[in-house]
Amino acid sequence: MSVYYHTFGCKANQYDTERMRQELEAHGLATVDVRSDAEVVVVNTCTVTNQADADARRLIRRVHREQPDTTIVVAGCSAALQPTKYQSMKEVSAVVSGHDPVSVAKALAATPLTQIELRPKLDRIDTEPIGGELLRHRRGASRGWLKVQDGCDRRCSFCATRLARGPSRSRSVEQVLQEAQFLAKAHAELVLTGIHIGHYGLDLPMSSSLAELCRALLDRVPEVRFRLGSVEATEVDNKLLELIATSGGQLAPHLHMPLQSGANPVLRSMRRWHTREQYRSRTLEIAARVEPLGLGADIISGFPGETDADHRATVDLVSELPFTYLHVFPFSPRDGTVASDLLNPVPQRIAGERARELRESGIAKGAAHRATRVGCSARVVLEGEGRFGLTGDYLRVEIRGKSAQPSGIFSGTLAGNAEQLRIDAPLKMSRN
Repeated sequence: MSVYYHTFGCKANQYDTERMRQELEAHGLATVDVRSDAEVVVVNTCTVTNQADADARRLIRRVHREQPDTTIVVAGCSAALQPTKYQSMKEVSAVVSGHDPVSVAKALAATPLTQIELRPKLDRIDTEPIGGELLRHRRGASRGWLKVQDGCDRRCSFCATRLARGPSRSRSVEQVLQEAQFLAKAHAELVLTGIHIGHYGLDLPMSSSLAELCRALLDRVPEVRFRLGSVEATEVDNKLLELIATSGGQLAPHLHMPLQSGANPVLRSMRRWHTREQYRSRTLEIAARVEPLGLGADIISGFPGETDADHRATVDLVSELPFTYLHVFPFSPRDGTVASDLLNPVPQRIAGERARELRESGIAKGAAHRATRVGCSARVVLEGEGRFGLTGDYLRVEIRGKSAQPSGIFSGTLAGNAEQLRIDAPLKMSRN
């Protein structure tokens, strides 16, 4: 039986898809890269926005329309929160409420195919394991995902992912190290991912921290570059900052720190735990210590109750801080969240206009950062067929004159301009 996988959403979801693939291949199912060649399509859903839910349903209908005999299995966050909606779709053969790869394999083994793992209460989703069989590689990619935890203990008023994923659960240090060693055989860069990696280790019998985990990874797996996934600004402690600043690029000088809003009244309504001032202060401290720094953030525009003054406060903060890119989303109410019932909604048109202004600011700041990097040396991990590479500070650069994709980390001098950086081959092998 042949299987095609379609993944929506974050790197944690992408990691989970790789776990599904590995589990199904162990059961004798073959992975295919072309959807039309598949007998089974596994759709790993995301629920961060209403649009993500709609995109998943649209894909399911398109697959069935184009391949009516194909078995469609739906899993992931949206399936965890809305299992009956997917079960009611005539195009869907099985629904897995969550991301457990073993459950996906069971769904395909069932005769007839049916809904499994449907939990009557969302708060029982925490029974889903995050460990199990170690991931060996991420298929067809030079960068691998290394999942260190799942779930979240925070209660941001807008977030449905916490409802879908459950409380924070950390993998053991030893399990993460073992998986990193496997993945290092196939990937030049490993990205630490999860839902709230800043809380890594707090739930372990021998309490650990993200900084301690990173220190162990740098020592035990020196042959690859590590990169942090999304981490809160207030959770980048001094130990972690020191590792980023002094590792010589082995821990990439790149942070993605969710902001969500630059206005304190909105942050309080969002139930965020940092203030505008705390975020600003820590970001400037980090930027003063790490150079060059790739710095990204998530921002929600048009949150209920957000005024013009609140929006201007966010714009002003973005202008002041050294962001190199932004992910901006108009507010999308999610069922089951506190924010879905908040008063004073912002009209979609205004939320969209505010989002567009913030995106344009992010694009301009990215161009300014790229301009400062022209003429500088950089270490890159090649992607695809070796035509592009990714620098430590998260810049995608074109590789000129290189046809084959080698493995490892390579160094070169950045050329080009603010619109498109490049490195002219041949590249030189770089060692961590």
